[in-house]
Amino acid sequence: MQEEAKEKEEVYTVISGTDRRNSHTHKVAKIYMDVLASKGIKANLFSMRSFNPLIDEDEFRVAEQKLLIPATKFIFIVPEYNGSYPGVLKAMIDKTDPRKVWYYKKALLTGVSTGRAGNLRGMDHLADTLNFMRMTVHYNKLPISRVDRLLDENDKLDGETMAVIEKQVDEFLKF
Repeated sequence: MQEEAKEKEEVYTVISGTDRRNSHTHKVAKIYMDVLASKGIKANLFSMRSFNPLIDEDEFRVAEQKLLIPATKFIFIVPEYNGSYPGVLKAMIDKTDPRKVWYYKKALLTGVSTGRAGNLRGMDHLADTLNFMRMTVHYNKLPISRVDRLLDENDKLDGETMAVIEKQVDEFLKF
């Protein structure tokens, strides 16, 4: 008699990839949380604003245990910093235990910028880092350009951008 393998329940964590206050990145991360919630998925939000990863703080270890290690799928919302992704995000990644946090998990990348490229280069840099840590990165990396013009006074994105995000998330749920 063959036992059926139980599928591990997927746990989603959205990572807001900057520590800047009132950032467009954090607003977009909250939009992804809302999209997931609308699909019946309870996700965790890991905000880089909560701690300084360069200092060994208890808050970071608690967040690693509660939000990073249990996650099976990550959604990275990553702003463009000097043609790449933020150093604070790299510092956070370097501070984790890669085998427990990242190995053999899945990632979805969304870049945000006020410029015209939506952090395409930064997403490629991050994808290379994640691939090195044995993560599988979803093919649909979404660049959101001119995010400052797309967000309204209520921090909502325009309908066209929301439709693209919905499609990206739907694909990632099946991934």
